[in-house]
Amino acid sequence: MAGHAHQGRPSHTGLGRALMTGGALAPDWLPAFTEVPRSAFLPELMWPFAMEAGRSVPVSRTRDPESWLAYADADVPIVTQWDDGRHTGTEPGEVSTSSASMPSVVFRMLRALDVRGSHRVLEIGTGTGWNAALLAHRAGAGNVVTVEVDGAVAERAERALRVFGAPVRVVHDDGFQGFPEGAPYDRIIATCGLRSLPFAWVRQSRPGGVIVAPWGTHYSNADAIARLVVAEDGRSASGTFAGPVEFMKLRSQRLPPVVHREYVPDTVAAGQETTTTVGEAAFAGDRFGAGRFALGLRVGACLNVVAEKRGDARPVWFYGLTDHSWACVLFRDGGAARVWQSGPRRLWDEAEAALTWWEERGRPGHERFGLTVTADGQSAWLDDPANSWEV
Repeated sequence: MAGHAHQGRPSHTGLGRALMTGGALAPDWLPAFTEVPRSAFLPELMWPFAMEAGRSVPVSRTRDPESWLAYADADVPIVTQWDDGRHTGTEPGEVSTSSASMPSVVFRMLRALDVRGSHRVLEIGTGTGWNAALLAHRAGAGNVVTVEVDGAVAERAERALRVFGAPVRVVHDDGFQGFPEGAPYDRIIATCGLRSLPFAWVRQSRPGGVIVAPWGTHYSNADAIARLVVAEDGRSASGTFAGPVEFMKLRSQRLPPVVHREYVPDTVAAGQETTTTVGEAAFAGDRFGAGRFALGLRVGACLNVVAEKRGDARPVWFYGLTDHSWACVLFRDGGAARVWQSGPRRLWDEAEAALTWWEERGRPGHERFGLTVTADGQSAWLDDPANSWEV
């Protein structure tokens, strides 16, 4: 591969050291990290997440090359497209729709994928092309196919890969269907969040093949990395989760906006009122904790919205996604919380029962949960695939 002018850059070396110390970068991925820099795939204007500001900020390579390179070599996510490409100007848009993930997340997922030389690899979600170039460095020329649904994003990535000299085939298509033309694959990796893992990917994998993808439910954005192994008969794929992640969703699986007034036209007083002794931390605590992930697995077809705290009060909402059932719990510092719920489903009762279920089992972490995908759908499980439930 061409284009190695970055080598020896202190910030790049420092990032590599930090990733190895933190356990994200496995030693066998160090050559790819060293020879395939993220900076070769980033646009002139980008929006890295500035930790100190707590938001995405515009950075131009032309106007501020020092900051641009520093962010390129930092363990932060970088937005490269807003609003499906409709955005103009330098300030951030409404919704980030393409990005370069945090290097620590990229290498954690590559570590889970366990790519060997000469493996055939399919990537869903090309983005900048950096991940595909890393895969090509590992798997060899002609062994990596990457699929990108956005035409402009695919074109930019293809150009960056060509300039860098990475032998990757870029396909502009909806990756939900995979890419049967290049099958069977030894490894499939998705760089977008999934709510339903398509069986097409299992069908296009070899027996014993590995599928790695960010997966979660519509309940929240608290996804986790699923690592599934395809069964010898090719009729299923199953495996456990690694740590938490948050990814932009596969476009065909984005949740349409939930309109509050369609659920609660007047006030919460229209709902049935009760109280609960459940504490605020159980629902508004760690955003990426295993608790939120577990609740999503147990409370199906539901969106949970944790509102901002005002004074000593914080409302937490639950919206049913198959009907207009809703629930609201109002937590206040130092007292019992008030609950209102309405509709065919009692969503607060479901959420409270799910919390009890998780706590009674010792608050299991992500790694104790698993996912199985078959032609009939997908099911989740805790510790034992034999005791699964539909999700």
